[in-house]
Amino acid sequence: MSTHRPFGRALCAMITPFTGSGALDLDAAGKLAARLVGEGCDGLVLNGTTGESPTTTDAEKAALIRAVREAVGPAPALLAGVGTADTRHTVELARQAEAAGADGLLVVTPYYSRPPQDAVAAHFLKVADSTGLPVMVYDIPGRTGTRVEPDTMRRLAAHPRITAVKDCSYDLLTAARLIAETGLAYYSGSEELNLPLYAVGGAGYVSTVANVAPRPLAAVLDAYDAGDTALAARLHARTLPLVERMMAAGLPGTVTVKALLGGPLREPLRPAGRETADGLRALLAELDQAASVV
Repeated sequence: MSTHRPFGRALCAMITPFTGSGALDLDAAGKLAARLVGEGCDGLVLNGTTGESPTTTDAEKAALIRAVREAVGPAPALLAGVGTADTRHTVELARQAEAAGADGLLVVTPYYSRPPQDAVAAHFLKVADSTGLPVMVYDIPGRTGTRVEPDTMRRLAAHPRITAVKDCSYDLLTAARLIAETGLAYYSGSEELNLPLYAVGGAGYVSTVANVAPRPLAAVLDAYDAGDTALAARLHARTLPLVERMMAAGLPGTVTVKALLGGPLREPLRPAGRETADGLRALLAELDQAASVV
């Protein structure tokens, strides 16, 4: 089983703060990033879909990486989301991210066009060849319409810079097999599977919920690493009500995070309603209270 953790263990898919006028708020981004690192995040994913990448410009993406790097210093891993449906544009974003100071690239499967597997492989390999940065493959077929099939993942694993996977395939059997066969570092992209994937050799997680609950999520893996699997299971169970409300109740995670942290969204996303926000705050308060009692 792989224990390779090229980007650390507990990663947050960070939101992108905006000002009241809708501009990029680099000061708020730096403060949020510093808080997340201070509360146990080993790394941050910037310009992912949680960070509203479909509605930020290329220049804004580069500025965000530079600002966060300045705010957190050299230690935490910064991954840049560069995936698009266009291989050429993805390569451009990858090179821009490298120049801006990113430590790695998060590359999603090309979406909507549903390319065949040979084209999927060619896309990832071309991006991996375009910079000197390590690549995390983002496999989320429920959003992209195309899975990275196991044979394709095995092919990608042979590339020296394709080192990790953000797994949202909901296929624990295949993930466990590929961890054992390829040595790829598998990061859970679905919070309800953070502990199960970790238990079969996963490297950690890339979490949207970590924007608001970094310590409770990390505590689950801390307990598991300490050999107390019963405690890990209990702590994991405590996170599930908030995870379910934030990630599986019909609203994008970006919306639910900003309902808790505040700040505007860019259209087409719209703020959560007051009832939803109040419910989220109550669940977060319950988790924070429970976290004070092991």
